[in-house]
Amino acid sequence: MLCPPLSDSQRMANEFEYCTVASELGVREAVSRAIEHLKTLGLQEEQAGNVEIALSEAANNVVEHAYAGMLPGEVCITGRLLQGILSIEIRDEGAPLPSGKLPEGKPADLSCAFEDLPEGGFGWFLIRSLTETVDYDRIEGVNTLSLRFNLA
Repeated sequence: MLCPPLSDSQRMANEFEYCTVASELGVREAVSRAIEHLKTLGLQEEQAGNVEIALSEAANNVVEHAYAGMLPGEVCITGRLLQGILSIEIRDEGAPLPSGKLPEGKPADLSCAFEDLPEGGFGWFLIRSLTETVDYDRIEGVNTLSLRFNLA
């Protein structure tokens, strides 16, 4: 089990943890619950929107790529807001990132004809531009993507 659930006494008000099946619906619900929790802690609408975009992109990558071609496993999203710094971890037991490294997240080339515009390739650019730092690690078959937001 990726995330043994925290008891209410272990969890602080400024922390959250949502584990779900790595599916589009499961991820959508976990991200929504995380954002709602953050709003109760005072996140402004724009900040919450930016976190939601980055978190959705990252968590959906787990569904689309880490568990591609296999039964959906579990994905866990944990976070802590402390003194204006939001730290989020997304953990899964799917396939590792290619070469064990984060994609660069370069902006897509938009200097082409409309019909030749790419349909994808914007996710990592968005994640990197909305976060302060992004880190990746894989230990004992578990992928951990760490996102840090400076909300101060």
